[in-house]
Amino acid sequence: MAAGKEIKTKIRSIQSTRKITSAMELVAASKMKKAQERMRTTRPYNTNMHSLIRQIEASSSEYSHSFMEAREIKNVGLIIVSSDRGLCGGLNYGLFKKVLESVKENEGKKISTKLAVLGSKGNVFFKAIGSDVVASKINLSDKVEVNEIGGVLQVMTDLYKNGEIDSLHIVYNKFVNTMVQKPTLQQLIPLPTYSATDDAEAENNSYAISDNIGERKYSWDYLYEPDAKDLLDKLLQRYIESSLYQTLVENLSCEQAARMLAMKNASDNAADIIEELQLVYNKARQAVITQEISEIVAGSEVI
Repeated sequence: MAAGKEIKTKIRSIQSTRKITSAMELVAASKMKKAQERMRTTRPYNTNMHSLIRQIEASSSEYSHSFMEAREIKNVGLIIVSSDRGLCGGLNYGLFKKVLESVKENEGKKISTKLAVLGSKGNVFFKAIGSDVVASKINLSDKVEVNEIGGVLQVMTDLYKNGEIDSLHIVYNKFVNTMVQKPTLQQLIPLPTYSATDDAEAENNSYAISDNIGERKYSWDYLYEPDAKDLLDKLLQRYIESSLYQTLVENLSCEQAARMLAMKNASDNAADIIEELQLVYNKARQAVITQEISEIVAGSEVI
């Protein structure tokens, strides 16, 4: 029954692995919920800051910040938000594919691309293929703070200020739902002129009255202290930081969701394999018992 013992050993080994993957699934689910909560709280902050910047820009047409001026695109910067750990399915693969497609598209337009990478998986991959990685940060905490990414962001914004890149984008995984994470390329600098929430913001920042002609909307006119220029300078820097932070939190939600699903699939596959091995073991044991009975019967007939 040597074969039966080997099968039993395999079953015990897979059962042990299944316990580990089940535990990892539960941990990932818990972390995903926490990351989702942080993601929900950062979105309104970033959206309202974008709205405020646009209001100040509209009221101060005589001053234009370099982060809001479009340039002829000759060099592009990409900040890539990847994970530090694996076991999250094809999450990083889809992200890297998105980056490579963007780089290839830029090359076709004779545009060079400089990369800044967050996360060890992206750092290892893009350095291995010889990409122009000018900054990187690995081993980010699960509760990432803005100061952890300040160095990388400073490098890229300095490149923009010095004219070494003409636009800056973030490539990250956008959280759609637990089952779907979408690799996304988002423009950071110059500040996008349109936000998906602009219509809602316009509704919130206008005063509507009705008359015999119909409904009209009048925008509020604000006074800014100390002045619009200083406020805009500070808000733009804060907005860029918060935008990158938001993508980090969102990517973390995607990572935990992908890991939870990967571990669930691993646990389900382990259960299927255990069931198959148990069936093989039972058949092998039945064959041994049948053979032993046959030998006993044959021996009794000889006697």
